[in-house]
Amino acid sequence: MTIIRKASAFEILNHWVLAASFFILAISGFGFLFHLEQLNAVFGSFNVMKDVHNYAGLVFTASLILTIFHYLPVSLKFGADDIAWFLKGGGYLSKKAKVPPQDELNAGQKLYYIVILLSGLAIAASGFAIWLRPQVPDIRKLVVLSHLVHNIAFDLMIIAVPLHIYLATLANPGTLRIMITGTVPLEWAKKRHAKWVQRIGY
Repeated sequence: MTIIRKASAFEILNHWVLAASFFILAISGFGFLFHLEQLNAVFGSFNVMKDVHNYAGLVFTASLILTIFHYLPVSLKFGADDIAWFLKGGGYLSKKAKVPPQDELNAGQKLYYIVILLSGLAIAASGFAIWLRPQVPDIRKLVVLSHLVHNIAFDLMIIAVPLHIYLATLANPGTLRIMITGTVPLEWAKKRHAKWVQRIGY
């Protein structure tokens, strides 16, 4: 069985740093937003929880920005096959559906990345505004707007991330392997990323 590399060691590391920092942010954010005493006991105090949240935000933001260099150029390349992929529901709505050949990322993964990138940048920008409170004439309005943006963007991510986990595990066996070993069987890749396989010379 021929094995090919789908992700570099850096991509794998950055993926898990992004994931870990997101979950730390989600847990700590819920903790001090809803004043959960159980989490207060875990972190030691609400002040510590808030500090962990803020600095995890720095890690999350840096990790998210690093994804741009590889994933954004790929995700912005939408063509006829990507539109057809959506029209076929990615093959998830019917086992008989024949989806068009996909590139390094399929159309759904491209859309998912764009949603995560935009939501993540919105969370980061609004979070830093809440944390650092820049000296602007109407600081109250800025903080209220930042809280609103922060919460809406988080709502999008809290829906998107579990969906991503499901699609990368139960719905598509073999996909999780990419972010563990960085490799996939050639035949697996040909079925799901035929354009990419052809482009890299297999």
